Order: sequence, then C-alpha cells, then structure tokens
Amino acid sequence: MKTALLALLLAGSAHAADATYGEHGMALFGGKEGLYASHLPMFHAPHDYQVVLQVHVADPVTDAALRRRLDGKTALWTIAPEKFELSRLAPQAPSPLKHFKADLVLGHFEQGGKTQYAASTIVVDKVLMFRKLSPETGANGTATYMQIGSGKQRYLIKQIDSRPDYDHILAYRAAPGASTESITLIKQALREPTPAEFATALHIRCDAIKGTIYFYTDDLR
Repeated sequence: MKTALLALLLAGSAHAADATYGEHGMALFGGKEGLYASHLPMFHAPHDYQVVLQVHVADPVTDAALRRRLDGKTALWTIAPEKFELSRLAPQAPSPLKHFKADLVLGHFEQGGKTQYAASTIVVDKVLMFRKLSPETGANGTATYMQIGSGKQRYLIKQIDSRPDYDHILAYRAAPGASTESITLIKQALREPTPAEFATALHIRCDAIKGTIYFYTDDLR
C-alpha cells in the first residue's frame, strides 16, 4: 500500500516538474491519405508550443470510419485528450509520447462539440512540427504556411510567429506533382486570407481551395 502511494506521489511530482503537462486539445483533420492533429496553442504554459502530428486511431474500424467522415470535408473536428507532457513530442525527447487516450469530437470540444468516438487510442506516427512560441509582442508582415500531405488532398497550417496572431488550417486540392514547399502571403493584421490569395500563392485555380477547417484568434492575443 505504501509502495503504491509513493509511486503515485512520485508520478505527480514528475508531472508538476514539467511545465508542459496539461490537457492539450487539438484540431483533427485529414482523410484517406492521412490523419493529422494540430495542438491548439496559447502564449503561456503549458500550451506555448505549436505542434502538428501525423496520427492514426489504434482501432482499425474507428480509424477507417473517421477517415471516411473527414475525407474531403472542412467541418471542424477536435481531440480532447488525457493529460500529458507536450515536451514528450519534442525531437530527441528522452521518453517520446507514442500514444494517448482521447475523445474525438465533432466541433470544438470546449464550445459545444459532440463526442463521436470516446476514449480512443491515438497513435503518434510522426511529429511534423514542434515549435516553442515567444510570448513577446511583435508583428510580422508576412504569413508562412506549412504544407501537410503530399498527395491530391493537401492542408496548409500557418506558422505562428507574431503576437497577436491567428491559428489557421486550410484544405485544398493539389495538382499531380505539385510542390510541397511552404508558401508565404502578405499578412494584414489578423484578417483571414482569401481563397484567391492562397490560389495565387499556390499557382492553382481558386476553386481548388476547399476552405478553412480552423481559424481562431482569441487564444493568441
């Protein structure tokens, strides 16, 4: 009994010592070509990191059903996970996070979203981005978007590099062999760029821009 209590106390102390320990909600997007999760960041601990993951659901039936429901759509889905240390997703982390339990929610899990798949095991396949955010106020005249995916279905995620700033995930259809390099747009305060601006930067038709999956400013003021 004493040994078990001591183990719990030690585990609690370890969590408390890591400033990134918490419930790290994420936007969930993708489809048949890949599933992705983007941490919903803020400019304060434990959420002051921009992290993007490639993932899958451990249960193959749930994974397949989820990919069908997400594929080709821009409806917002989010992940409400168990608490963990975000630092475990960093490159060269001594104890890398391989999987975690989470509810998969249609809509925003803190804004009236409805759980569709409860207590699912999310497997981390690859960490695509891991960046610590600076709390300092600063402006940037451009907005850089990282491309996610290499097939026909692509996504763009804005690199958060100003304060205030906005978190933005957008879906588009790419031509065969299209570049996977990041793109840069002129930034106008916290205004969401138009589909035409993305089409110009990507050298594609405007109707290939499928739309915004997630755009939010309140947490990045």
